[in-house]
Amino acid sequence: MDQLIAPESPSTSVPSEASSRWLSGPLRLWAVVALFTALGVARSLQVGVPFRDPGGAYFVGRLELTAAIFAGCVLAEAVLRAGLPLSPSRTWRLIREKWTPARLAWSWVALLAYHVTYLVYHNLKSWNDLRDPHDQWLLDVDRALFFGHSPAVLLHDLLGEHAAAWTLFVWYETFPTLVVIAFPACVALATRLKDAYACIAAFVWVWMLGTGTYYLIPTLGPFHSAPQEFAGLPHMPIQDTQARYMQQWDNLRAAPHADDAFAQVAAFASLHVGVAAVIMGVLWWHRLRLATAVMAVFVAGTMVATVYLGWHFFVDDLAGLAIAALAWTLGPLTVGVRRRPVRVS
Repeated sequence: MDQLIAPESPSTSVPSEASSRWLSGPLRLWAVVALFTALGVARSLQVGVPFRDPGGAYFVGRLELTAAIFAGCVLAEAVLRAGLPLSPSRTWRLIREKWTPARLAWSWVALLAYHVTYLVYHNLKSWNDLRDPHDQWLLDVDRALFFGHSPAVLLHDLLGEHAAAWTLFVWYETFPTLVVIAFPACVALATRLKDAYACIAAFVWVWMLGTGTYYLIPTLGPFHSAPQEFAGLPHMPIQDTQARYMQQWDNLRAAPHADDAFAQVAAFASLHVGVAAVIMGVLWWHRLRLATAVMAVFVAGTMVATVYLGWHFFVDDLAGLAIAALAWTLGPLTVGVRRRPVRVS
């Protein structure tokens, strides 16, 4: 298994990272998040709709879930480091050595920056659905790229519309679970706290850049704008989800000030692809080559699934890859991290 050099020991990492140079990274990250939040407030005032967190799905509930996953990752890492035979006292000692109060606090400063970004992202995404969609243009672009053919129809013809449909449905639906585990894990498992900040900054940027693309080209997706292309697929829960999203879209546009008015449908760019590619970047950042290759396969399969199931145009997936690459350029720069950890075998 790949291992990373730990340039800071638990006893010396906090003082060095508490220096003014270290503090500039978290401050710059929060400055970016504050600017994004200010844009959200401006849009909220423009449309006259307050920020919402339906059922705690995007902030309160997510914080609780993150805390549980974070704690699980901390415990799992300590157990693995303690080795066999299992020793609760050794495990607890390793946890206390790494997780000083200062490191724990700075870790949650990063995680809270992510959660604020995620809440603002979902509200901006909802308010963008008040704008008229421009799906036809992307339908035309996709057909031009595939010489007059629909990429979704080509995939249906190539893969079939039964076993492949269910396989790609399951593949697509693994994304939410992967995301909720990935970002707390990248903080909890990082040897260097600055690497945790570089990864969280990349996550923050991909959500913000994705929001920008939604506003650049508001779209709903091929399942709505070209439904005939997906009529041959078996009925799966995904069609129910798509119908629910369109009902939310209709409700929001009919009564945007209603307490339950909240929509979550957008195509350009694909953040299933973008965020999955950022997770691949986390593995790349830590020089975990095999895991990076496995995640690259997952990203490729996600690209196929988004088009096959009608969630996205092919150009949405290309845009998702582009914003992931940009997020990994801006993330480390934002927090002032110049080099990846050194790997040893």
